[in-house]
Amino acid sequence: MSGIDCPGCGLQRSILALLKGDVINSFKLYPATIPLIFILIFTLLHLKMEFEHGARLIKIVYAGVAVIILINYIYKIYTHQLIS
Repeated sequence: MSGIDCPGCGLQRSILALLKGDVINSFKLYPATIPLIFILIFTLLHLKMEFEHGARLIKIVYAGVAVIILINYIYKIYTHQLIS
């Protein structure tokens, strides 16, 4: 609506590119997609199998994904890629 990207903009296009097998373009569109998918799968497995240190690992990796999203957003701001 405003023409300015949010920190989550590009996620859907990135997932679609990944489903088409275009890993490089998926990463370029939204770098956090692949780690986010892996941690979601790991979280589901942890809920089913209850890994010993799974909860701690999930928290750490989710924080890492948040950092990737933040760095990507700052990069977009710095390179003036926010306005579409």
